[in-house]
Amino acid sequence: MKLKSVFDASEIRSEFESAGINPNFVIPIWKYVIQNPDCVWDEIPSLPSAAYTLLHSKFKTLTSSLHSLFHSSDGTTSKLLIKLQNGAFVEAVIMRYDTRLGMCGGKPRPGGVRSTLCISSQVGCKMGCTFCATGSMGFKSNLTSGEIVEQLVHASRLADIRNIVFMGMGEPLNNYNGVVEAVRVMLKQPFQLSPKRITISTVGVIHAINKLHNDLPGVSLAVSLHAPVQEIRCQIMPAARAFPLQKLMDALQAFQKNSGKVFDFLILQEFLGLSDGNSVPFFFNQVINLIPFNPIGSTSQFKTSTKQSVSSFQKILRETYKIRTTIRKEMGQDISGACGQLVVNQPDSKRPPGTVEPLRDIEDLHL
Repeated sequence: MKLKSVFDASEIRSEFESAGINPNFVIPIWKYVIQNPDCVWDEIPSLPSAAYTLLHSKFKTLTSSLHSLFHSSDGTTSKLLIKLQNGAFVEAVIMRYDTRLGMCGGKPRPGGVRSTLCISSQVGCKMGCTFCATGSMGFKSNLTSGEIVEQLVHASRLADIRNIVFMGMGEPLNNYNGVVEAVRVMLKQPFQLSPKRITISTVGVIHAINKLHNDLPGVSLAVSLHAPVQEIRCQIMPAARAFPLQKLMDALQAFQKNSGKVFDFLILQEFLGLSDGNSVPFFFNQVINLIPFNPIGSTSQFKTSTKQSVSSFQKILRETYKIRTTIRKEMGQDISGACGQLVVNQPDSKRPPGTVEPLRDIEDLHL
């Protein structure tokens, strides 16, 4: 019988309740497993005898394992290749930022190094975005909530994770229940992350956006817009056909009204038709996050924009349209860990060497 992850919250709580075991024992079990990753169930102290029997028969401390670990040449980025119980692989990326290098009010920021974890929600992806390596895998399966949380468990042994971004493999809102349950676990003990430090990225799954605020109040939303005109979006993001731009904007407007959150619009392609009647109406409290294209192979139809063209584009958005705009300077290109580069083909292959540039943390976009 396939054993379940102890971090599948609904599963273990349901099993405990059915067995007459107080579900409050789940938190100390999680704490012990995090602190003692190689433990066996009998080592966990002070549990009812029925809990040990149930844990042995239905759960594993971790259903996934850290298969390989890649570090960028500058030490800012680490990519985790994680092997799931069914033999499939997903990738997660730790990005480290030194807050003292930024500026706040004209002064150096207080603090030091903080880490953001980019998490995967699916094996592969069905969205088929032409600029994303993950899309070339096709869709394989959704991750369980426990498999999502286990990425944080593995990463926490390497860094003190402060922020979570669901920007790894897969479309998070296509695995809605798994992602929502995983985030709820991350918000409580023993992780106790703040909702404002968790960002879910989506290509625009409207029906899920309409539910998200009620299910995860306080969590941030990033939208991979990539073009402000529906026709262009459909060319580079085939799934956009199911999510018409105007309906997406209506959903986002309702989300922002209910949540009061600032949106991150992620832009890859050249922004055209800003004043066109068919383009995005910029009435949001928003941040435009410009992402230079990261190479995904010699056959790609896209090329990375020059720094000059990206800066010129940013200047137009800021000065002409008065839109808060940042430029994403990618981390981890030399380990294929940058935005759009996550793909699992040959887990044991080595990544080519290269150089990377520092990146502003996702939470800085909301300051």
